[in-house]
Amino acid sequence: RAVRVDTDRFPTELQLSIAPGDPLAPGLLRAPEMEVNLADVSAVWYRRAAIAKRLPADLDAQTRAACLGESRRVLFGFIDGLGVYTLGGKAAVERAEIKVLQLQIARAVGLDVPRTLVSNDPAQVRAFAARCDGALVAKMMHSFAIYDDAGNEGVVFTNPVSAADLADLDGLALCPMTFQERLPKARELRVTVVGDRVFAASIDSQASPRAQHDWRRDGERLMEDWQPTALPTAAEEGLLRLVERLGLDYGAADFILTPDGRCVFLEINPAGEFFWLQDHPGLPIAEAIADVLLGLAPRRAVPLYLRG
Repeated sequence: RAVRVDTDRFPTELQLSIAPGDPLAPGLLRAPEMEVNLADVSAVWYRRAAIAKRLPADLDAQTRAACLGESRRVLFGFIDGLGVYTLGGKAAVERAEIKVLQLQIARAVGLDVPRTLVSNDPAQVRAFAARCDGALVAKMMHSFAIYDDAGNEGVVFTNPVSAADLADLDGLALCPMTFQERLPKARELRVTVVGDRVFAASIDSQASPRAQHDWRRDGERLMEDWQPTALPTAAEEGLLRLVERLGLDYGAADFILTPDGRCVFLEINPAGEFFWLQDHPGLPIAEAIADVLLGLAPRRAVPLYLRG
């Protein structure tokens, strides 16, 4: 039985009781539509959290901060304290989200990685641009969405850097950015790792003027254009070594296939989306996740305390 725990409902609508060290009655998870004895839990998939999002709007700031902090510690402590296999544990996910670390490890395990600079120093950015013959893209290290006062989402895509941009880098004083050499693209790949299985799909992003620098900019229209593909052997082996070092059993990686045959690793998201690939082109990723959670497939990232 699979139980979805909507973390935004805790603690306002979801009740959790934990009895540490009690093997017979370790605790109870309750909501109007479900009741789960914690002794029955055999595995957990941790994938993002929005804890305490439904606290009353009129709470004062200090009380809200205390409620949020305590709720986060209790819920994450509950997951760790279960003593069962966790697909995408919080500590592993947070470590893997450090993009600088990703790229360092990726290069060390043999993946082809673009030249990259993360900086808030305009002089260093201009020098890096010169080394890349002026062909750069800029993107955020982690933040993908910015919200205005009305709550409307503005997405930050990957964008080419122009000469005018290089002449006006004052905004770096407010926020560092990631700069990479701009590579020609034959196709873009989305590669999902589940345990020891690798699922790859590709798209011709250059067929859409809007998607040439970031396929997500026209992602909805291109949804059905994804095709199953074979990841080159060297790239697949390097990716598996990367997730092993990051302690992951799940990750969604982005690659570029260049016209001259390079397969270049861009990044891996330890909580990345895969749902559209389940429909187009029909990759059985959800089934693979279920197999790992049920112990029917190898688990590559089993914590030390669960190794026999």
